[in-house]
Amino acid sequence: MLELEQVSVAIAGAPVLRGVTLHVPAGGRVALIGRNGAGKTTSLRTLMGLLTPSAGRVRIAGEDAAKLPAHHRARLGIGYAPEERRLFGTFSVRENMVLPAEVLRLDNAEIRRRLDLVFGLLPELVALAPRRAGGLSGGQGKMVALGRALMVGVRAVMLDEPFQGLAPALALRYAEALKRLRDALPELAILITESNPELLRPLVEATFVIERGEIA
Repeated sequence: MLELEQVSVAIAGAPVLRGVTLHVPAGGRVALIGRNGAGKTTSLRTLMGLLTPSAGRVRIAGEDAAKLPAHHRARLGIGYAPEERRLFGTFSVRENMVLPAEVLRLDNAEIRRRLDLVFGLLPELVALAPRRAGGLSGGQGKMVALGRALMVGVRAVMLDEPFQGLAPALALRYAEALKRLRDALPELAILITESNPELLRPLVEATFVIERGEIA
């Protein structure tokens, strides 16, 4: 479903990824583990089309993604929850979640169906739905970012450092949400980055370790 093949990426002339090969099959749950600066976020941004590789191939659902801009990748059913969340602070939680589905021009019935699914998986968001995103805590924002990713990520979702900065109780709730997601949508491919492998061990089937831009 998601694949990097010998991908290299440089940012401002400095090499960040060096021949990275990574594969997440349909229904697969994969962790990408590494320290800060190892290349985890760059790998996800490259898959999403936000960065252009200098070498190698990117494939999504078996399709060469070299000429697909980021919004076209979202149309393929790929959701992305960045580490920094990137919510619109003046929008409500519901508006933040619905926005990408509206950009993809999904009809109202489909948006309602997906929103109901997300609320079922993440019941914490029901009470938050009318609140402005700018007033959320960091943990609440992480939940909203996950819900927003699921509004378009019907085939795959990529979660960048979802546990970073969460208090233990919130981290536990987030992990429980991922377990519900795994059980409810077994066909969904999930790629999660994290610095601490212990947090993801119960949630994933395979783990890749990245060090200095290379898969160890």
